[in-house]
Amino acid sequence: MQLRLDALEGHLARQLAPLYVVTSDEHLLALEAADKIRRAARAQGYSERDVLTVERTFKWGELLAANQALSLFGDKKLIELRIPSGKPGKDGGAALQSYVKDLSPDNLTLITLPKLDWQTQKAAWVASLQQAAVYIDIPQVERNQLPNWIGQRLAAQGQSADRQSIEFIADRVEGNLLAAHQEIQKLGLLHEPGRLTYEQVHDAVLNVARYDVFKLSEAMLAGDPARLVRMLEGLKGEGEALPLVLWAVSEEIRTLLKLKAGMAQGRPLGALLKEYRIWGPRERMMDPALRRISLPTLEAAMKDAAQVDKMIKGLRAKAFSGDAWDAMLQLALKVARG
Repeated sequence: MQLRLDALEGHLARQLAPLYVVTSDEHLLALEAADKIRRAARAQGYSERDVLTVERTFKWGELLAANQALSLFGDKKLIELRIPSGKPGKDGGAALQSYVKDLSPDNLTLITLPKLDWQTQKAAWVASLQQAAVYIDIPQVERNQLPNWIGQRLAAQGQSADRQSIEFIADRVEGNLLAAHQEIQKLGLLHEPGRLTYEQVHDAVLNVARYDVFKLSEAMLAGDPARLVRMLEGLKGEGEALPLVLWAVSEEIRTLLKLKAGMAQGRPLGALLKEYRIWGPRERMMDPALRRISLPTLEAAMKDAAQVDKMIKGLRAKAFSGDAWDAMLQLALKVARG
């Protein structure tokens, strides 16, 4: 029986099936689904648990033996079979087909698999599992679905945020649900239930160190050399990776160049900011920064960034003397001063 993930809790509240299969590449969602099944099994008296992981040396007889073995204390047993590769092989496929034909009434079996490719989905052992099990195939959460997912998770912990704040989280986690889950939990720990402001979300997600590499870009946009020097020295002192600092600064320079090019074509800045998803304090900084910083300065800065990258990699750079951190400072100051 195929079952949607959002129907799992309702199903478990009504009944427990002898066999569950969870397949997905969304590790967080697969883990949560498996946890729900485990909790329901414990509540129904499945107090003993056998965990089997299919690796190179795995013997499929272990699965059949676990199913046939009686519990030491006469308790019902949860058997977990994990197949990380998603490919049990010829012997494994035959063992799984045999297993589902002889499920013990004293056991509940949970099989976890990654997302199966189209060819594997046609295998006979997969068809046997789909026919015998409650089969939960969890699809990947696509980037355009992520904001709604984040909003639902915030609501589950009694919080909410505007679209801008939710999009900010989505951009920061780059489609990684586990990272998004961690940021949402952090917001739950830092703030009371209710409506979150953009500033609260922004500071919670980015404030992982005293000196934040992304706020360095804000200092550059604001044209604040003193703050820029202070932050860069702080990042260096805290052992921040220089390639990450260069990436953040270079990305900001590229964004400024894109905005300049769009404005040169007659497009309004507001539309460009929306297109490039620039919001919050950074949005307010863009107009004065674009007025202050000339196109030749930005083009020269991109060339300088390539030279700093060479220095980081131990190659000779023409534009700078000194070490790579000094070159990084000269680059950021060039943009800050316009």
